[in-house]
Amino acid sequence: MTNVARNPKAGSRGVAPIFLAALVGLLAPGPARAAEPMAADLLLREGTIFDGTGGPGAVGSVAIAGGRIVAVGRFEVGTVKRTIDCRGLIIAPGFIDPHTHCDRSIVVPKWRANLNYLLQGCTTVVTGNCGGGAADTKAFLATIDARGAGTNVAHLIPHGPIRRAVMDMSTGRPSAEQLARMERLVDQGMEAGAWGMSTGLIYAPGAYADVDELAALARRVARHGGIYASHIRGEGGQLLEAVGEAIEIGRRSGAHVHISHFKANGKSNWGRIRQAVALIEKARDEGLAVTADQYPYTASSTSIQAILLPIGSVPGGLDNLAARMKADPKLDRLVREVIHRQLAESDGVVMVGGKIAQYRGRKVRDVAEEEKVDPADVVLRALRSGGCHAIDFGMSENDVRWAMKLPWVATASDGRGYTAEQDLFTHPRSFGTFARKIGRYARQEQVVSMAQAIRSCSGLPADVLGMTDRGYLRVGAVADVVVFDPETYLDEATYERPAVYATGVRHVVLAGELAVSDGAATAGLCGRALRHVSRRVRHEAL
Repeated sequence: MTNVARNPKAGSRGVAPIFLAALVGLLAPGPARAAEPMAADLLLREGTIFDGTGGPGAVGSVAIAGGRIVAVGRFEVGTVKRTIDCRGLIIAPGFIDPHTHCDRSIVVPKWRANLNYLLQGCTTVVTGNCGGGAADTKAFLATIDARGAGTNVAHLIPHGPIRRAVMDMSTGRPSAEQLARMERLVDQGMEAGAWGMSTGLIYAPGAYADVDELAALARRVARHGGIYASHIRGEGGQLLEAVGEAIEIGRRSGAHVHISHFKANGKSNWGRIRQAVALIEKARDEGLAVTADQYPYTASSTSIQAILLPIGSVPGGLDNLAARMKADPKLDRLVREVIHRQLAESDGVVMVGGKIAQYRGRKVRDVAEEEKVDPADVVLRALRSGGCHAIDFGMSENDVRWAMKLPWVATASDGRGYTAEQDLFTHPRSFGTFARKIGRYARQEQVVSMAQAIRSCSGLPADVLGMTDRGYLRVGAVADVVVFDPETYLDEATYERPAVYATGVRHVVLAGELAVSDGAATAGLCGRALRHVSRRVRHEAL
């Protein structure tokens, strides 16, 4: 089967792969022979199958035995332990979210079930993104094994803790010995089962790393067959330079480059995503493996300081900023100018969490008007109290719609694992990303086809990560499957009420076990740690 993620020139697929998989299964020796009825532990019967390749759907069945798919399409049915009638429903590969921040929530008893993902049909989440998260891959995956999880978990080595362990928070370049130590830590993480390495180049200490350092570490990742995933150095005015840097790291290292939450942020940058895409497609045409992911929202979310006082914008950084501003009127003016300039790039910055209760869930400008103060004073007070996360409405709906049509852009949430709680205020992407992409943008608004939307949630992220046994409905694949009602599959989470589960998922199967049955999560924790098998070979973009 052709791999679009690693073959930039691969074309679209037809329905043939579904029935080819069934034919291969039926003609293979053993229990799948055409002359023998197909026995199964679980039969998903007569649904519309979208197999993850991007081909159109076709009515058929999926048979599961021993945790794996044994037949897809049309076949004679033998003894079956359980049959689920899927008429009128869609059967698809379990969705894979290549960009989450579930590192902490997935090991907390309250959130371990990952219900907000499971009830969207996600069967695998990827942790360790944006250069942050669990530094010790072996220990983290062992914890997942020991405690259980509601979804599968695949991990990326976060660059930030690796650099911090060797260089603390130094802003300088690593010495040869320091770089060698970081390379050894990367090797250890890859050998422990990481699927690659991530960077967060707008956050300390990742922001202090240069191309030479990142390419050297990505080269180690590539030797093991992993990917280089990056929250690039800028998504606004620096977008083109940042994309160019990511491509250069891929060119020097041989690693598959994956750009996280691809966007053009800030009003003055709207439309610039097309130029960024031109850079990426030129690199793909040259044979480099470059992909991206996207969440289908026009607002991002991160710390308020990263949004309004990004690294490098304030001389001397943010340490003791209030005292320094008081002593230096010139610095005071500069800081306020930066905040005003960043606010002007957005349709609103909403403060999330933090210690100041009256700020939670409110726009900076609205609070400033109510308190009759400069908006910069609101931001600085929030920072003095310990900071907070914020939601930044800085993207163009036209850009979001345009980018999601690209065949190499996967769907990803950039979210965290939660349960629905009335007092939880967060970005709705944690609860609605996949249902929004498929239910709203594909079914309701037809921005993309149902087949392409499902592929962006399944086969494509599997290809990006190099997963060979998930992401597709085909004979021999692990039976991670979602069954949903196309008429009711929709995001219900909003910015005002973000902690609301998506609707429409009827069944979710993880390795043959029902994790969601008739729309409700079962009691078991069916997820497991997924370990990449290290390959000490030079990676090539296939």
